[in-house]
Amino acid sequence: MRGRDRTDWFGVCLEAPDPQALADFYAAVLGWPVVQRDEHGAAIQVGKTNSYLSFQEAAGYVPPVWPAQPGKQLMMMHVDVAVDDLEQAVSGALELGATLAACQPQDNCKVLLDPAGHPFCLYLDK
Repeated sequence: MRGRDRTDWFGVCLEAPDPQALADFYAAVLGWPVVQRDEHGAAIQVGKTNSYLSFQEAAGYVPPVWPAQPGKQLMMMHVDVAVDDLEQAVSGALELGATLAACQPQDNCKVLLDPAGHPFCLYLDK
């Protein structure tokens, strides 16, 4: 792509009322380091790749609703995380501050909400 000669970084950004806390949450859930912080956000590096998951301060943040409901804030994206032990991974995420979503559409996947209300999925990777 034009304009992309000196970098190969790629990432996804989640908006949050407290991006520092959300970065710390996902760093703990995923085991990846927080590599950047400033007054408006933070980012964690995806393993040893050139990818990142960043968190940006959003004034007036409204968390999405899961499952989708007419007239409510829609989920724009969600994070999927493959795990080896679904029960243990869910328990660990709950201890870190996640909440279990009321709607669970699949047996091999659990939908949780991060501390800012973004849905994320832990799924059993067979």
